[in-house]
Amino acid sequence: MAGAQSRRAKLKPIRRLGVASLTVTKFRPLIVAAQILFVAGCTGGGQSSELENYLERLARPLGFDAPPVEMPKGLLPPRAESLRISLPGSKLDGLDFLRLRGCALQQTIARRNSSLGRVAPTSQRLLLELAFLRDAPACIETLRSDGRGELAELIQETAILKQSQLPALIFNATLGNREYRDFWRATAIPEDYPVNTSSLAITALEQITADAMRWMSGDFQADELAFELALSEVAKGDGGELLAALSHQAAHLAAGDGLIVKSIAKGPLCTANTIGPAAPIVRTVVNKFFIQEIQARAASINQRHYALIEPVSKLELLLAEVLPDDYERWRVYRGKTLAHGTQATKDHVAQLQALLGICYAEFATKA
Repeated sequence: MAGAQSRRAKLKPIRRLGVASLTVTKFRPLIVAAQILFVAGCTGGGQSSELENYLERLARPLGFDAPPVEMPKGLLPPRAESLRISLPGSKLDGLDFLRLRGCALQQTIARRNSSLGRVAPTSQRLLLELAFLRDAPACIETLRSDGRGELAELIQETAILKQSQLPALIFNATLGNREYRDFWRATAIPEDYPVNTSSLAITALEQITADAMRWMSGDFQADELAFELALSEVAKGDGGELLAALSHQAAHLAAGDGLIVKSIAKGPLCTANTIGPAAPIVRTVVNKFFIQEIQARAASINQRHYALIEPVSKLELLLAEVLPDDYERWRVYRGKTLAHGTQATKDHVAQLQALLGICYAEFATKA
């Protein structure tokens, strides 16, 4: 009987365990096929169902009940209103825009000083200030040639002030705005996440980050409609779903790690000469439910993580000097949560290695 079990359980010794390598070379085609099926949409009921099913199946042969899982709470940035950076006005705020006759800047200041301009949302405020910075040099030259040097100096001083405020203006309109907060909001994790996620949010994040870098370098050209549309796409992005998926993954696999620690404390599943009765069952559970389902999905989630976080992190780095303390604390906490989530599968593989390492060697020896 043991010989038959050994033949059915034929495996080579594990040389290295990684995020996507808890198997042997002989079985890699099977794993690749499973990953292709996953990408095509075979999710088996969603991430939570897969994780819960795996825990139950892992617990049973180890002689335990499936452990309770402490689910993490949602992780939203502070409210946009509390993050907004207050900026001092300039001497132009009360200027009669009619004094700027002959300047394109006249219309920009008229819009800025209007009743609507004074209560404009942060994205529009940024765009108005970029328009000012674009129009200011030509206006300064016109005023000086007309002999209105004092007014030209006032425009020059204001332009210097607004350029110094640009990082804070960009923060208020992007990372500190409601659209970016909505990006990190999740109502539920779709069953097939992240298979059917859109590239629109990534494109929008990249566009906004590229625009911000250009503005900070002194090129103040802006496509107002494109900027507003990009913000709306960011608001529809799946940053919140990503956080939730990685947090769920980490919580369930930590519970699985606890099961393994308890099992090892009872005694090994295999010895140098014996394959315990639970070992083949556990190995099957690991191959079928961890490798083919959880690891495959985790690989896709990790890819989505890097695609989403890279443009956000670039913008945060660009604006590092003006990030409010509350935002910075949240950014650090978010980073730890994401890192913990992506590390969870690697940690679980290490625990499985401790549980099954000698068993795989014995399976190979007795085959």
